[in-house]
Amino acid sequence: MTMFSGIQWPGGLGYLEILVLGILFYYIMLFFRGTRGAQVLTGFVLAMVLLMFITQFFRLDALNWILKQVSVYLSIAFIIIFQPEIRRALAELGRQPVFSASRSERSLVDKLVQATLLLAERKIGALIAVEGEIGTRTIQESGTRLDARLSPELLASIFFPHTPLHDGGVVIQNDRIMAAGCFFPLTSREEVSKALGTRHRAAIGLTEETDALVLVVSEETGTISIAYRGRLSRSFDEERLRRLLQRILVRGKQSRSRIKRVREQLKLSTQDVFDEEEWMKEGEHEG
Repeated sequence: MTMFSGIQWPGGLGYLEILVLGILFYYIMLFFRGTRGAQVLTGFVLAMVLLMFITQFFRLDALNWILKQVSVYLSIAFIIIFQPEIRRALAELGRQPVFSASRSERSLVDKLVQATLLLAERKIGALIAVEGEIGTRTIQESGTRLDARLSPELLASIFFPHTPLHDGGVVIQNDRIMAAGCFFPLTSREEVSKALGTRHRAAIGLTEETDALVLVVSEETGTISIAYRGRLSRSFDEERLRRLLQRILVRGKQSRSRIKRVREQLKLSTQDVFDEEEWMKEGEHEG
């Protein structure tokens, strides 16, 4: 009688299930590797394993039973807590590169820069969203539909104080202003700075749910900010603004693999401001 005689080996379907589970776990770890999500997931799993081991070793049967019952609900809680990042990551799986280096995208960048600088110079508050691959139809329906050709003068007119549409946000799609006076979802993250106003929180909120890029102009200081992938960068001058818009809207997604784009969406950042210079440097290496 050998030491393996008592082992019941899986049949054909059993090996298939093991293969499917192995592939599933491999891609989960691939998505999370190198992101903040990996740290959260690793800490979560290690804490559960450690607690299970301690309760089992010291024969704390009641606590061990409670942990086993609660572990299922904790997994569901993990999905709920990080559902915006997971949803954006899943959306990346079926999408093609969003922006290509065509003449229309360069024209879009020029118009956005002109409009934003014009608004900032006059300290006119503005909230401008440039739609990506994920649609914003619900957001557009919350405002007034325009479907007008984008121009710096038209944007300045929309956000001019006391006009009917100046309080809401503008949605731009394919070099056209699709809607104005739109309501963007506010971010609910507690770690976002309390000093940020409603426009900045709305910008972050929209980029948490979609892959849009959002420009914000402060009406108090004329400061230009950019929200992207749930993060916010502030105090842009013309050079930095143009460089980052070109990086995202023109060269942005062509050189990155789909797996890497998914991992970017799973970065569960605890900061509301991203390091634009570091991100730009990373993009130059990739290009």
